[in-house]
Amino acid sequence: MSTNTTLTVPENIPEEVSTAWLKSLELAEERKVPKDVQKNIETYYKHFDQKYTEALIEHVISPMSDYYYRPVFVGFDELEERNNPERPLIYYSNHSGMAFPWDGMIFLAEIFRQFGFQKKAIRPLVAPMLSQTALMNPFGAYNLWKKVGGIDATTINFETMMNCNDYNVMIYPEGVPGIGKGFNRKYQAQRFSTSFIRMALKYKTDIVPFATVNGEYINPHTYSIPWVNKLIRKIGVPFLPLGLITTLVPIYPWVFYTGFPAKMTYVRGKRINPLELLGKPAEEATQEDVVRIRDHVRDEFQKLLDESVEKYGKKPFNWKDLRAANKGKEKRGSKIRFFPYLTPIGWPLLFSEFDRKYRKYEQEGRKGEFKLRMRRRDFLPLLFKNLITISYFVPVLGWIPLIIRGYSKPKGEK
Repeated sequence: MSTNTTLTVPENIPEEVSTAWLKSLELAEERKVPKDVQKNIETYYKHFDQKYTEALIEHVISPMSDYYYRPVFVGFDELEERNNPERPLIYYSNHSGMAFPWDGMIFLAEIFRQFGFQKKAIRPLVAPMLSQTALMNPFGAYNLWKKVGGIDATTINFETMMNCNDYNVMIYPEGVPGIGKGFNRKYQAQRFSTSFIRMALKYKTDIVPFATVNGEYINPHTYSIPWVNKLIRKIGVPFLPLGLITTLVPIYPWVFYTGFPAKMTYVRGKRINPLELLGKPAEEATQEDVVRIRDHVRDEFQKLLDESVEKYGKKPFNWKDLRAANKGKEKRGSKIRFFPYLTPIGWPLLFSEFDRKYRKYEQEGRKGEFKLRMRRRDFLPLLFKNLITISYFVPVLGWIPLIIRGYSKPKGEK
């Protein structure tokens, strides 16, 4: 704890977090960062829980990746080096259409899984509705988005991330219109925001594109109607996919979070230096300059996306590969048996049991290694311990206990 009253961090947080937090505060003061950004550094560190994230990846997301989504990474053998060592790189991609954001979850989990929690790894700016609306947390896993490192996509939060050197940054520059554009406009990059161009210019850092292929098939053949989305936003949901599967959402709540087993491919493109595109000092950039660079970056990204879809998008599900991924898995000693826990009908119990066990683990002081084992024969005992899970399959009325629970803070949570 610093003796300087302007450089303090809260008590009772892990030492490694307080060290990084204090270092960021010291750097911000040294750089004469605006006071509101200095104060907001708390947002960057307050909720992110590395141990929780590691456990979620190992016991929930990794099994889903291995046996269901089976992602492929092209060009990610090594993560990029920063051109400006003092500032994060900015990664950006297209978002999947009309689906719960499994594409982003799988991507970031695999980056952490492969490269660890090092400076080259990535933390995302996410749509604020994901963290502000309880129902947008997967199967009621309380505050999940913030615990795994997500930061609400606001201007001050973006500015804060650029002043913290712990990780690189990832954004979806299309915003909610990208994920809500509808299947009829799949793989058509929507208008990019200018925020990431402005930040890249201001902090003299490169931007790194990667195309997400087949994510559109997580929830295929669903469409978007503006007036419907406007109504649904009143209850905190950013948009409502309209299609055959949508008719089941009011009846069976688990369908709200479901996803088809799209074999997603993430293709890294050539990094871009916006300052070179500007051709003059960043301080002299005009609004027209920023828009020009933004449009160029979007056009180049569309080319990358089109080429990637042509090469990797011909078998969006690849059923043969799905069967192969699950053949003989029990003999390999998987901690989570495939059926039913790693199919969409089993996800409610998988997430609920993880959340229950991890909260118990925290209450016991996080002693030893966190363990989660779910076998077929455990199904009924686990269901009894997570009775709320039954609500996901109760027609219509199942939404009532889920909504009540969703807007109630779990015991022991701050």
